[in-house]
Amino acid sequence: MGHKADELLALIFKHVTKIASIHDPDRLLPQVAEMGRDIVKADRCSVWLLDQENKTLRTKVADGVDSIIIPAYSGIVGEAIREGKSKIINDVYSHQSFNRDVDDETGYKTSTMMVIPVHNSNDEVVGAIQVINKKGKNGFSKEDLKHLMLASTYVAESIESSLLLQEIDATQRELVYIMGVTGESRSKETGNHVKRVAEYSRLLAELYGLSKEECNILKDASPMHDLGKIAIPDAVLNKPGRFNEEERRIMDTHAELGYNILKGSERTLLKAASIVAYQHHEKYNGTGYPNQLKGEEIHIYGRITALADVFDALGSDRVYKKAWDDERIFKLFREERGEHFDPKLIDLFFENIDKFLEIRAQFKDTYHGE
Repeated sequence: MGHKADELLALIFKHVTKIASIHDPDRLLPQVAEMGRDIVKADRCSVWLLDQENKTLRTKVADGVDSIIIPAYSGIVGEAIREGKSKIINDVYSHQSFNRDVDDETGYKTSTMMVIPVHNSNDEVVGAIQVINKKGKNGFSKEDLKHLMLASTYVAESIESSLLLQEIDATQRELVYIMGVTGESRSKETGNHVKRVAEYSRLLAELYGLSKEECNILKDASPMHDLGKIAIPDAVLNKPGRFNEEERRIMDTHAELGYNILKGSERTLLKAASIVAYQHHEKYNGTGYPNQLKGEEIHIYGRITALADVFDALGSDRVYKKAWDDERIFKLFREERGEHFDPKLIDLFFENIDKFLEIRAQFKDTYHGE
């Protein structure tokens, strides 16, 4: 027996109120799948997203579980997407497009299936909802199809919005990286410097115990640490040898310059980047710049990027110096524990030194001449 009309609307409303607040596709898909399963009383439900560029379909069965990716137009789901038509199949083993390999491998027997394509506001197919094994003796019905299509109209906008936000975030991350590389290139440093600092920062954040989301934010924001260098005159920025007092004063303004460029944004990533730019030259003992912050007054993003940036800077050739050897760097880090650097971060660095050296080797600089 199916749901009564008022029960169905109440069920859809319950799920849609949850779905409306989710913007991450990887969290959204399991929630939509739960709704689909409940509405048509199926054993399982999957929501598939179509990636036109890579010609793949992907789904996420649960938070914390890796995504499943298959060729875009394979199987019954792919057939429904390719044709843009819903399908009710109450004997899947007799259907030519059904691939029984998964059943053979898992021991799970698929008997009935219903698939409906999901369209965006331009009526383009962006994915599909797939339900498997109707509970009870009978298979899926046209009434089930109608109910699932009704539910899909509520969630199609959420799916489209989440995909758009994902694309915006990816574009934003790419622009942040490009801006970071641009700042570094003016001081004749390679793009691999910002890659290494990003990877060191992500690793330190992970070891420190920050959430996965914050680790990724810091990785994406840290390339902007020296953005303010774009406003420093070349004569100062690329001077070989030591700065005089006036040149040092000019150079030190790059932290505040970078912050001023970024501080007006409400975007999470750019707000994080503004913190990194502003605070990565502060020191744990309060003798850094520009604000002489001390200890945990310095945001953890600033403390992490400070260590990552110095480790890479000391181990790399610069216009004003040759790279230090590792023992000299390690000696300095031990001396600066609790002085320049957060002592907990220094301890984590030495406890996991092999991981940092592996990143350095992976993103090693290559020179092709002037």
